[in-house]
Amino acid sequence: MSDVTLCSETVRQAAVQARSAICHTVIRTPLVHSPTFSRMFGGEIYLKLENLQKTGSFKIRGAAHKLFKIREQIGPGGVVAASAGNHAQGVALAARHAGVASTIVMPEWASISKQEAARGYGGSLVIFGRNVEESLQKAKELAQEGRIFIHPFDDADIIAGQGTVALEMFEDLKDIDMILVPVGGGGLISGIAAVAKAIRPGVKVIGVQAAVCPSAVESLRNGRLTKVTDAPVSVADGISVKQPGNLTFEFIRKYADEVVLAGEDHIAAAILMLLERKKILAEGAGAVPLAALLNGSVPVLPGSRTVLVISGGNLDSPLLGRIISRGMVKNGRIMRFRVHLKDIPGSLSRLLGRIADLKANVLRIYHDRNVKGIPINISCVELELETRSSDHIDEIHRELQAAGYEITE
Repeated sequence: MSDVTLCSETVRQAAVQARSAICHTVIRTPLVHSPTFSRMFGGEIYLKLENLQKTGSFKIRGAAHKLFKIREQIGPGGVVAASAGNHAQGVALAARHAGVASTIVMPEWASISKQEAARGYGGSLVIFGRNVEESLQKAKELAQEGRIFIHPFDDADIIAGQGTVALEMFEDLKDIDMILVPVGGGGLISGIAAVAKAIRPGVKVIGVQAAVCPSAVESLRNGRLTKVTDAPVSVADGISVKQPGNLTFEFIRKYADEVVLAGEDHIAAAILMLLERKKILAEGAGAVPLAALLNGSVPVLPGSRTVLVISGGNLDSPLLGRIISRGMVKNGRIMRFRVHLKDIPGSLSRLLGRIADLKANVLRIYHDRNVKGIPINISCVELELETRSSDHIDEIHRELQAAGYEITE
């Protein structure tokens, strides 16, 4: 690997040139201070909102820069890329802006919303493969038919494009002490870390990866590229990359101070917290920097300035609904239980009256007289209540049990 390629000042200069090249394709995203998170974690916390970028992700930065750099080489076949989501949308929109054709290969399980988004940005869609690896192989085959393959991360021009994120951050906030960056294939952290170290050598750049797919962590531990096999599906699917790139791994080794892990529960909690506290919709990958603060992996020094890179906001509605529901249960905002009542007039009314007195709101109720294994004169009632907290749930348990109700989960 060339020392020039890995030189932080070289990448910074490339990022400066990239910004000029892509300024009409991408937007400058805001860097916002969060008083709430600052109080929670003890330092000054800022959020770089790439979820507000065109296509809902940072990916268009690298894609637009790559297309600009190879514009003279692109023939009638255009370009081809493979992705389950954000890279696909970035390439499709960047290609449309550049006036070239794009073919996007997506795996069979790619969500309908992301398929439609890629089509909407002008991409010609090919659905192929049980996983992204198979989609990538198909894209490389299509590249043999006169198209240019656009790699999602392992490319110097892509990395320089992603480095424009760091340029904007340091223009908005000069004295950054720490940057937390999501890590999948490594393109984003490569660009940010190299540019950041060129501007402020003492800044700490910490990568955050989903614990179920720790390919960068394992590669760093082993001192060589390591592929993760049989990684389960993660809520942070955008960074569930089984192996970093050859180039990005070298950047991570040289410029990232550390790569830490975030578990699924903390990622889901971070998504919900960003939504509730900051009204920010982040996808799982975009929420992992906050998840790393929530799980204590990264301590924040009092008075220090920390930037969390919210890398994207393309979260499918059904998944968001599940995250909200599970988060509310976990946070004591929803209580579910079952109780047996005498099957006589007024029994259900009295139970609901007690629940109302305890200031809980009934969300769902199911009254069943035909449950196996209980006496004929007993009915089973399943309830879902909206509650204020775990303490409120405990209070409801105590009061109902004191009133003679036998509660089961």
